[in-house]
Amino acid sequence: MSYGPDAVARDEGGRAVFVAGAVAGDRVRAVVDREEERWAHARVVEVLEPSPDRVPSACPFAGACGGCPWASLSYPAQARAKRAGVVDALARIARMGAERAEALVAPLESPGEPWGYRNKVELAVVRERGRAALGMHAAGGEGVVRVKSCMLLDKAHAGAVKSVAGALTYLSNSHGLDLERVGIRVSRRTKDVEVALWDRPGAFPRAQAAKVLADALRPTSVVRVMQKGPAKARRIAGVECLSGAGSWGELVGEERMRVSAPSFFQVNTRGAEKLVELVMEALRPAEDEEAMDLYCGAGTFTLPLARRAGFVSAVESYGPAVRDLRRNLETAGLDNVDPIGGDAGREFPDTDADVIVVDPPRAGLAEDVVRRLSEQPARAIAYVSCDPATLARDLARFEQAGTFRPSRVTPVDLFPQTFHVETVTLLERA
Repeated sequence: MSYGPDAVARDEGGRAVFVAGAVAGDRVRAVVDREEERWAHARVVEVLEPSPDRVPSACPFAGACGGCPWASLSYPAQARAKRAGVVDALARIARMGAERAEALVAPLESPGEPWGYRNKVELAVVRERGRAALGMHAAGGEGVVRVKSCMLLDKAHAGAVKSVAGALTYLSNSHGLDLERVGIRVSRRTKDVEVALWDRPGAFPRAQAAKVLADALRPTSVVRVMQKGPAKARRIAGVECLSGAGSWGELVGEERMRVSAPSFFQVNTRGAEKLVELVMEALRPAEDEEAMDLYCGAGTFTLPLARRAGFVSAVESYGPAVRDLRRNLETAGLDNVDPIGGDAGREFPDTDADVIVVDPPRAGLAEDVVRRLSEQPARAIAYVSCDPATLARDLARFEQAGTFRPSRVTPVDLFPQTFHVETVTLLERA
C-alpha cells in the first residue's frame, strides 16, 4: 500500500503504478487514467484474484465516498502497512537506513474501534441543476454521495448525517441558503452535538436554520462560520451562534474541553487520549520543571502538562484556538500557563524549558523552529506528527543540528480505514 489511498503495482519497465480500488496482493484488471514519466495512476475494473488481505467492506458507500479508502483492506493489514510506511519514511527521507528505522519504530497503537470512532464529519455542498445537494465528499473530490449514515461517525450519532443533510437541503432550496460546507461534531461522553454552517458574509436565514436543525436533530449548538478570501486562502470573518451553547464540549481523559467550530480538535477522542498518554509517559514532567507546548491548539496537551509541570508556555497561531485555550484553562482552574498567540517561529518563548511538546500541522516544523528548539537546554522533546514524510525530514534536521536524537517513534492509528497515521516521537539529548 502507498502512503495514500491506492495500492502500488509495477509496469513492465519497473515504473510505479498507483491503483485505485486495489489492495496489496490483489491481481486486477485496471485502466490507466494518468500517465507521468516516472509513475502512472490506474483504476480497478475487475478483481481477478483477491488478496488474502482483502475483506468485504463494512460500509456500502466505501467505493463512492472518499472517507474510508482502505475499507477493503483487513485491519491487521492496515496496521502493518501504517507501521511500514513510518519505517520507510525514516529509512528513505531521514536517511536512517532500514535497520535503524525498523529498530526505532514501536508497534502500532490502536486505541479505538476500527469503525464508529470519529467525533466529527464534514458534509460537502454542491448545486445540481440549480438545486443544492448535501452529502459525503465523493471519492476523487467531485460531487457528493448521499448516505443514510456514516459508519466512521460515533455509532450513537451515525444518523446525524442524513438528518442534517435533509434539513439543510430543504432549507437551501426554499430559502436560497448558499452554504460551502457543513461540519457535525458529536460526543458520546458529553452528549454535545454541534452543527457548523460554513458560508460567506451576507444575508442569512438565521432563525429558519436554527429551527429546521432543531426539528431534525436537536443539536446543543448551531453556529455559522463566515469566511472571506479566495478558496486556498480563506480567513474567518466571524462566527455567529444561531442556537445553543455556541461551542462543542468533549471530555479527554480527566480534562473537560470546549472547542469552537473553527478550531482544530482530533477527530478520534480515544486516539487523542492515547497521544496524551504517550507524550506524558515520554516526558514525565515534574512539578519543579518548566514546559513548552508549541502549536498547542485548544489545549489537548497544555492542560495535562500544566497539572504536572510548574509552568507552561503555550503557543498557538490560530485566533479561535487561542480563545478556546484561555477558556479551557480558566474552566480547569489552571493559572500556571502563559497562552501566547502567534506563529511558533516569531513568538518562540523566551524561556529555558525542561520538556517540550510540538504538534505542528501536516507541513511539519519550519527549519527555523527546528534550530530554535535545538538551542534549548531541554532534556526531552515529544514531537506529535500527522505526516511521516515531514516528520522524517524534521528528524534529519534535528540530527544535523546535533542536540537531539530520536529514541522512539510510536505510530498511533487515529484514522482506521484510511492511510493516515499519527506518530509520537521522543527526542532526547544526543
